[in-house]
Amino acid sequence: MQDNIHNFSRSADEIVIVGGGLAGLFCALKLAPRPVTLISAAPLGQGASSAWAQGGIAAAVTHGDTPELHAADTIAVGGDIVDEAVALGIAREAAARIHDLLAHGVPFDRDFEGRLAVGREAAHSARRIVHVRGDGAGAAIIAALSEAVRRTRSIRLVEGLVAEALLTKDGAVAGLQLREAGEAAAPPLRLATRAVVLATGGIGHLYAVTTNPTEASGSGLAIAARAGAVIADPEFVQFHPTAIMVGRDPAPLATEALRGEGATLINGDGERFMLARHPLAELAPRDIVARGVFAEIAAGRGAFLDARQALGARFAEKFPTVHASCIAAGIDPAMQAIPIAPAAHYHMGGIAVDERGRSSIDGLWAGGEVSSTGAHGANRLASNSLLEAVVYAARIADDIAGRAIPSPARLPDAPAAPHGGAPDAAAVTQLRMMMSARVGVIRDGDGLAEAVRSLAAIEREASNIAVGNMATTALLVAAAAWARRESRGAHFRSDHPADVPALAQRTMTTLTAAREIADSLSERPLPRTAQPMIA
Repeated sequence: MQDNIHNFSRSADEIVIVGGGLAGLFCALKLAPRPVTLISAAPLGQGASSAWAQGGIAAAVTHGDTPELHAADTIAVGGDIVDEAVALGIAREAAARIHDLLAHGVPFDRDFEGRLAVGREAAHSARRIVHVRGDGAGAAIIAALSEAVRRTRSIRLVEGLVAEALLTKDGAVAGLQLREAGEAAAPPLRLATRAVVLATGGIGHLYAVTTNPTEASGSGLAIAARAGAVIADPEFVQFHPTAIMVGRDPAPLATEALRGEGATLINGDGERFMLARHPLAELAPRDIVARGVFAEIAAGRGAFLDARQALGARFAEKFPTVHASCIAAGIDPAMQAIPIAPAAHYHMGGIAVDERGRSSIDGLWAGGEVSSTGAHGANRLASNSLLEAVVYAARIADDIAGRAIPSPARLPDAPAAPHGGAPDAAAVTQLRMMMSARVGVIRDGDGLAEAVRSLAAIEREASNIAVGNMATTALLVAAAAWARRESRGAHFRSDHPADVPALAQRTMTTLTAAREIADSLSERPLPRTAQPMIA
């Protein structure tokens, strides 16, 4: 059911879930029949990165594959900072979560014998990716779960609201401040609650080139950080190497499964440039492929995805979503190579959570891309994101299920933050360009210092809370990237191109620490021997 955004009430012990993507929907369904208020900024099924996921879900569901092999692949690409127990736990729960999704009507592809059909993607040692019509898994999963949510009477659905502040009292959740999406001048709405699940997605739209929807602007991470939550691994941003460059924002994605089916990467001279960069060539880990694509573009040779020989006329049938994006841009992928570039795609960092999805703030859970579980380390293995989202959504629901949620007390005062006025389009453009130019695929100390100073100024001077939240999250990413004086996984610094074994640890930081770095950089240049804020 759906309530009017100006007039909705809740029972005292009701759980509030913020986010209408995979983690939020699945958690709400897993909590049934316990009362839940599900708040979605966009109409359900829209505005969620999970709905755009083309690859599928990784799960060891075939003979000869095991959760242990899946976990080993996850650990191998994670830059030596994957929490191995977390990776193995997720892999072991994968089959059960796939069956949950099947029970909700997700039409995963089957082979001729009726078994789940599986594909292979980069850095997986086995074919273990379950798909829907080749490249439509995300959309199909969100459609099925959205329909299930609308049918579930215990879920109160409120669409069209954005969470812009988390209210706390004595270190615990006390409420949320919300506002109508796209209505900066509208008065804020304040909701008392002692239990919040943030499932607001990632940060891709902080970058000028991204595959993520507009709603993926880091707001959930920002409101948790502003409330004092510990943030983990914010410097690790994964850039998908094959965004289709046809002048669209967000950029359409050419799924990694294309390379799994034999498509190659070539430059403008027709040369396969990944052969010289990694033994797995096009199927190397995403960070390596992204840097390879970036280097060809920087050298002026351009980069292209070539599926002409591997798929040819079968392209439209095998990958209808990618085919439609290409045709709309005047490219026939059966006959032409597709122009590509790296794009901000997935954030390995986020709100630090434990194995049950609990954050450092009492009464606050986080699931999906807004969280950081330790499963991905410095570089996410392909198709592990949707899996992590459903596994942790189920764990959060299980953790909450046996709890008695205290009745909300009187709402505390709202935290000091900008509120009124329309977003400053120039400030948003400046922020996104700065993130792509200085905190992107290849980084260096001077560029990161410039970014930290600029982003701190945008956050400090923002007159609109949405822009302030974007700047808060961007500052956390840039400050942690500046502080990590090495290259690891998706974080590559040209001035520190090697990994430092002593720094093979996850980052644990706060907004206060990021602001202290910004203050130090504004006062004087910090010595290059300064150590990262890792723990």
